[in-house]
Amino acid sequence: MSKNLYILIISGMLSILSASGAFAQRLAVKSNLLADALASPNIEAELLVSTRWTLDFAAHYQPFAPRDNRRWKHWILQPEARRWLCTPFAGHFLGVHALGGRFNVGGVHLPFHILKGAREARYEGWFLGAGISYGYHWVLSPHWGMEAALGVGAVFLRSDRYRCGHCGSKQRDVKNKGYYGPTKAAVSIVYMIK
Repeated sequence: MSKNLYILIISGMLSILSASGAFAQRLAVKSNLLADALASPNIEAELLVSTRWTLDFAAHYQPFAPRDNRRWKHWILQPEARRWLCTPFAGHFLGVHALGGRFNVGGVHLPFHILKGAREARYEGWFLGAGISYGYHWVLSPHWGMEAALGVGAVFLRSDRYRCGHCGSKQRDVKNKGYYGPTKAAVSIVYMIK
């Protein structure tokens, strides 16, 4: 599974890099401030690929566990194709995104009943999903902007449940779960590279 995901990521990055020479080289780098506030360090890159289309690629990585008995380790990849309604990197856009990653969480309350019991136990596993999004980009200066985006979709999770945050005693074997609801929430600071 992970080998196929790496091949997909590398193929996507090569496609983005090869497309960059064909159009006005507009590239933006971003950080999602909402994810930063939730201890999910992230970076995004967005590239113009045609007059109204861009490709956005977000990556989140949190390899550290807090000092208490909680777990919040994860990595998430979220590519998105965006159709701008007027001008790229300004105004309204609609998007189609995919998401996938791995997680090791415990001792925390997750919204929308994603993993019931995560406050008392630890879940370790992976997820894949897709969704649609809407967003708006405010131009602040020639190089700086702000962006807000919301997305909904479906996610498939597969995880094992463990008794505690640091022990290896498996409480329950693999559990498959489907989730329908929010798949993206972002308020990002954007730096344009021209």
